[in-house]
Amino acid sequence: QVQLVESGGGLVQPGGSLRLSCAASGFTSAYPAIGWFRQAPGKEREGVQCISPSGRVTYYTDSTKGRFTISRDGAKNTVYLQVDSVNPEDTAVYYCAARYGIRCPDTWHGMDYWGKGTLVTVSS
Repeated sequence: QVQLVESGGGLVQPGGSLRLSCAASGFTSAYPAIGWFRQAPGKEREGVQCISPSGRVTYYTDSTKGRFTISRDGAKNTVYLQVDSVNPEDTAVYYCAARYGIRCPDTWHGMDYWGKGTLVTVSS
């Protein structure tokens, strides 16, 4: 049974940092593509970044490029999202999602498995 468990969310001040973790388990045949997506209050879900089994990164939004960094620990099948220089617009529930395949999808609709999310609140 596939399971994705996020952790690391919380309250952070503008300009601050935190690291989100996604522990993936239950994938039997191959490493999946795993990504981070977020949904702010009253807004549609959007992609942040995704990393393929080979390590190729897909960036879904320019607003987080250069501030957020996705990485994966293959041995642990854990994916991290280092979040730096946050601003109030980064406040959202951050979801980890995965799919089998060698590439990340074009949008969040292409993901097959989802975690329950972790809330990041940016506020002074």
